[in-house]
Amino acid sequence: MENKIPRKITFGEAFLVIIFLVAALMSTLMVFGGDPHMPILATTIVAALVAIRAGYKWSDIEEGIIDTIRMSMQAVLILMIIGCIIGTWILAGVVPTMIYYGLKILSPGIFLVATCLICSIVSLATGSSWTTAGTVGIALLGVGGGLGIPLPIVAGAIISGAYFGDKMSPLSDTTNLAPAMAGSNLFDHIKHMVFTTGPSLLIALVLYGIIGMRYAGKELDVAGINTLLETLGGQFTISPLLLIPPVLVIAMVIFKVPAIPGLIGGTILGGLFAAMFQGADMSAIIDAAHYGFVSETGVEAVDELLSRGGLDSMMWTISLILLAMSFGGTMERTGMLNAIAEKILTFAKSTGSLVTATILTCIFTNLTTGDQYLSIVVPGRMYRNIFAEKGLHPKNLSRCLEDSGTLTSPLVPWNTCGAFMYSALGVHPFAYLPYAFLNLINPLVSIFYGFTGITMEKLPQAQVQEN
Repeated sequence: MENKIPRKITFGEAFLVIIFLVAALMSTLMVFGGDPHMPILATTIVAALVAIRAGYKWSDIEEGIIDTIRMSMQAVLILMIIGCIIGTWILAGVVPTMIYYGLKILSPGIFLVATCLICSIVSLATGSSWTTAGTVGIALLGVGGGLGIPLPIVAGAIISGAYFGDKMSPLSDTTNLAPAMAGSNLFDHIKHMVFTTGPSLLIALVLYGIIGMRYAGKELDVAGINTLLETLGGQFTISPLLLIPPVLVIAMVIFKVPAIPGLIGGTILGGLFAAMFQGADMSAIIDAAHYGFVSETGVEAVDELLSRGGLDSMMWTISLILLAMSFGGTMERTGMLNAIAEKILTFAKSTGSLVTATILTCIFTNLTTGDQYLSIVVPGRMYRNIFAEKGLHPKNLSRCLEDSGTLTSPLVPWNTCGAFMYSALGVHPFAYLPYAFLNLINPLVSIFYGFTGITMEKLPQAQVQEN
C-alpha cells in the first residue's frame, strides 16, 4: 500500500471540484454576504478528498500546498511592507501632498487619461503594479473623488495603467517569468507584446477620454474641492519636498534595488518625513505602520480616503492568499488542472483555437488557484510543446500568458492581485472590473491575432523538424 501509485484524476472529478468552488463562492458572496475565504477553504478540502480517493497520500497533497505557498511568500512580505508604507506615508503627508497638488493641476476632462498614463509610466519604471497602486494610485483615487468622478472608474484607470507597466517592464517578475516558461527571450517577448498591448492601451485611452468628456462639461464643485484643499492643508504640512519618498522608491526599483529592501526603505523614509514635516513622535509612527493612519478631520471624504494602511490592514488579504495557494497547490499537485487542460486541448485544432485555449486556461487558473504566477507557470508548462509542434515561435505563447494571466489577475477578488488592489484602493474588483479597459481588451486582441494570424510568428523550419 505504501508504494501504490495514484491513478490519474479524470476530467469529471476535476470538473466536479470546480462546480463546487463556483457554487460555494456564489452562495457565500451573493446569498450569505460572506467573504471568499471559507468557500475556498471548503473547496480545498473537497479537492483533497477527491485526490485521496484517487490514491494520493495526504503527505503528497500537503507538500504541494506548502510548495505553492512558498511561491507566494515574497508577495506576502511585499503586502505587509506596502501596508506599512501606506500608513507612514499618509502620516508623513506624502499621500495628502500628492492629492493636494493633483487637485490643483488636473481637470475632470483629462483626468482619467492622465491617471492611466501616469500609472503606466510609474509601473513601467518600477515593474510593479502593486507599488504603483499602493502609492500614486491612492493619491489619484483621492484626486478623482475630489473632482467628482466615481471611484470605480478611477480605480479602473489606475489598474489599466499599473498593469500596462507591469506587463511591459523588463523589471517585472511576470515579464521575466512568462518567457522562461515558454522558452523565449525576454526582450523578444517584450517586443512581441507591443503588437497586442500597444493597440489595447490606445483603445483604453480613447475610452477613458470619452468617459472624461462626460465630466468635463459639468460644473466643478469648487466649494467641495476648496473644502478638501483646506482640510488637507489644515491637517498636514504640504510641501513639494514630501514628493521625495515616492521618487526615491521609484529610483531604487529602477536601479534594481530588490523590491523588499526598497520598500522597507520607503517605510523608513515615511517615518522620517512624518517626524520632520508633521512633528509625529515615534509612538505615532509605529502606530501608523502597524495599525494604519486614522483621519479625524470631520470631513467625511477626507477621513474615508486617508483612514487606511498599516500592516494589520493586509492580514485579510494575506489569509485569502494563503487559502487560495492551498487550493491551487492541491489542484496542481494532484493533476486536476492538467485533466481540465487536456480536455480543452481536444478543441484546439487551429492556431486561433490554440491561442483561445491558452488564454482561457490562464483565466481559468486565475479564477481557480488565485495566483497570477500559477496562471503563467501552469499553462506555460502545458502548452509549450504544443506551440512548438504547430510550428509557432515560443514568444507567441509567452505573449498569450501575459495577455491573459497577468492582466486578468486583478479582476478576480480572491486572486492575490485582486485582493491586494481591494486592500490598497478600497474599491471592490467587481466594481472596477467594467472600467479596467486594458485588462479586458488585451485578451480579446490576442485572440483576434490568433485567428487572423497577425504577428503570429512561425518557428524556423529547421526547429520545427527538430520538434
